[in-house]
Amino acid sequence: MKMPTPDKEIIARKSEIAVALRQILPAGSVIDDEEELRAYDCDGLTAYRQTPLIVVLPETVRQVSEILSYCNETGVKVVPRGAGTSLSGGAHPLADAIVLGMTKFNRILEVDFDNRCAVVQPGVTNLAITQAVEAEGFYYAPDPSSQIACSIGGNVAENAGGVHCIKYGLTTNNLLGLQMVLIDGETVRIGGRHLDSEGYDLLGLLTGSEGLLGVITEITVRILRSPETVRALLIGFDSIDAASNCVGSIIAAGIIPGGLEMMDKRAIHAAEEFVHAGYPLDVEALLIVELDGPLAEVEHLIEQVLAIARNVGAVSSRVNQSEDERARFWAGRKAAFPAVGRISPDYLCMDGTIPRHQLSIVLKEINALSEKYGLRVANVFHAGDGNLHPLVLYDANIPGQLETAEKFGADILKLCVKVGGVLTGEHGVGIEKRDLMSEMFTETDLNQQRRVKCAFDPNSLLNPGKVFPTLCSCGELRGLHVGPGGLPFPDIPRF
Repeated sequence: MKMPTPDKEIIARKSEIAVALRQILPAGSVIDDEEELRAYDCDGLTAYRQTPLIVVLPETVRQVSEILSYCNETGVKVVPRGAGTSLSGGAHPLADAIVLGMTKFNRILEVDFDNRCAVVQPGVTNLAITQAVEAEGFYYAPDPSSQIACSIGGNVAENAGGVHCIKYGLTTNNLLGLQMVLIDGETVRIGGRHLDSEGYDLLGLLTGSEGLLGVITEITVRILRSPETVRALLIGFDSIDAASNCVGSIIAAGIIPGGLEMMDKRAIHAAEEFVHAGYPLDVEALLIVELDGPLAEVEHLIEQVLAIARNVGAVSSRVNQSEDERARFWAGRKAAFPAVGRISPDYLCMDGTIPRHQLSIVLKEINALSEKYGLRVANVFHAGDGNLHPLVLYDANIPGQLETAEKFGADILKLCVKVGGVLTGEHGVGIEKRDLMSEMFTETDLNQQRRVKCAFDPNSLLNPGKVFPTLCSCGELRGLHVGPGGLPFPDIPRF
């Protein structure tokens, strides 16, 4: 994976930069020892590693502001980092950049039940928000599989989803406000505790911006009332086609489950051996369908879903009989990624989204690609909204297998775009999908996105080398782009 050529001058100034950063932070919050820096040499995309220049761990907004102001004045690049669970290399470090870790921003500042929101710092884990409010009958809806570890700041940066996003939306649908520090050290607030803000949708712009526009220091999230009744169904099928047809039939019937997940046989077996969730092992595909709401509604929907499943050829079905059993159903699904680690030394977790009616077609093609490249694949995905997570299994100790796995993964993502989908559903672009952006966007499209980046970060110091397939300075963009009618676009504004 090609990254920008390191700035040798910046690397030569490492000691000077560390001294300056220690004027802003306590000595223990600035890491420049080579051995200690290794803990930050990758994120969840572990196939690629790079020792960062320096790591800083601020704990106040003022410290973040002073760090960014210093970096802006001295031309030092900054890679924001949350919990480091990014699977697309969003927090991949650079040899000539500091890593700005936000893990010390780990407090829940306020819970406002009257306005159904919580104000939290970006280092708070996703699951901790629900744990903080569940005693009062509330929860935070987006629930990535890594929710026990991933931070809410990282969720905002990548617009994370989860198994319940089909009904309750992604991170962007559950945010109300942000506090953010810009590259020049200015602190701004976007949104608040109200539903919508007037003017430009800056909250929507910043969500999923992957650390390219600023560093988030505070987040206001929406919390929801816990449903009266929640039931989960395990439905087995003897083919991927039948399971895919069931997904489409459920949605076509006007039923929007709280969660609608699919796993193929390889993923089922790996998860069951790891978690002992009670999954059937004699099926080719398994759906987990969760229904929530008033008791009478849930009972009615269970009958409807079971009838649909029987009509499309389900060979087994099971409804949880206790809350513990429902938790086990989901524990297997959420542990699918680490479970696959038991059957393969390495894997790449892909993330593409397709129209639901293309599920069976795409899965057949993925199997054909598996034969072509000679690598196994386990499929785990959010079937309800068409967000695929094929796990390409390989062994990095075998020369050439990583490169083969990369080609396999790239072909999967190209396929997603070809059938009318997109490159990512919730993991972001980072470095993993960066070089595939031209499959989905024209150069004009990409240059417009770069102009937005330049409005926030005119010197391209925030998370460089991510998202955009080629580097382009803000100076190069000025006057080079033609708008409607052949007229040049106006100069890039300052945010």
